Amino acid sequence: MTSSPAFPAAHEFHMSLRVADLARSTAFYTAFFGLPPKDHTARYSTFIVPHLHLNLVLLVNDRGEALDTYSLYHLGLGVAGKAEVIAAYHAAVAAGAEIVKPPRTTWRGTPLHELWLRDPSGYLLEVYARLTDAELAQMPADQEPVFLLD
Repeated sequence: MTSSPAFPAAHEFHMSLRVADLARSTAFYTAFFGLPPKDHTARYSTFIVPHLHLNLVLLVNDRGEALDTYSLYHLGLGVAGKAEVIAAYHAAVAAGAEIVKPPRTTWRGTPLHELWLRDPSGYLLEVYARLTDAELAQMPADQEPVFLLD
């Protein structure tokens, strides 16, 4: 097996998404990231999220083509812990986001505290936190999800 040269060290991750309604999506991601877009025109909004090293551009769907929210399965945002997942739920509800799966702890696969929601264009977003060793020790025998809110 031969080794190949490594990619250069990343400075920023850039992603562009076409959206159904630029104003609604801009408002959603402003609430989601807790900051306004760096640039905003009638055709795009650019979010620079320093702590994530993220450059996200939302683009008008000017051709009116169907947005493929199936191929891009989901985007994930890792947070510090269970409290942040619950806080994200309350913020998402306040922002009018569609909640797909409410905050819960899942044990199968990678054990996580997770929240699933949908942005205004239909893209799935997962807000998650990895479990601590103490939380892993509380895994129920049946491994069924445990909901974090009533």
